[in-house]
Amino acid sequence: MELNTENSMYRSFLRIAVCVCAFVLIFDSGLWLQATAELSDLTQVHLASVVGVTVGVTPNEVNQLTARITELETELNAKERLIAVNLKNNPAGGLDRSTFILSAILFILLVLIVLNYALDYRRSRDIVNQYETERLA
Repeated sequence: MELNTENSMYRSFLRIAVCVCAFVLIFDSGLWLQATAELSDLTQVHLASVVGVTVGVTPNEVNQLTARITELETELNAKERLIAVNLKNNPAGGLDRSTFILSAILFILLVLIVLNYALDYRRSRDIVNQYETERLA
C-alpha cells in the first residue's frame, strides 16, 4: 500500500482550517474594513444580552418586587454594556479578546502545518535511505 503524502486528509484539513481562520481573523480584527470589526463587536454584545433563561412561578407580592428589582438590574446591566462598548470603541481601548484568540488559533494551525511537512520530509528521507541501503546490500 502506497502512502500519498501530497494530498492527505489531515493536510487538506489543516490548509482549509488555516484559510477559514485567517479570513475570520481579518473580518473580526477589521484589517480590511473597520466596519467588520464594529459589526463583530456589536454581534458579540447583542448575542450575550439575548441569551437567558425564563422560569415561571405563581405571582405574589415578594415575587413582584423581586421581578421589578431584577428588571431594573437588567436595565442597568444593559446600560453598563453600552457604556463599555462605547469605551471599547474608543481608540484608547484595550486589546480585543476575540482577535487575540483567533490569532492564537491561527498560530497553532500554522505550527501544525510546519510540523506536518517536517515529519513528512523526515519520513521520506528515511525511506530513501532505507532503499539505498537495500540496493547496496
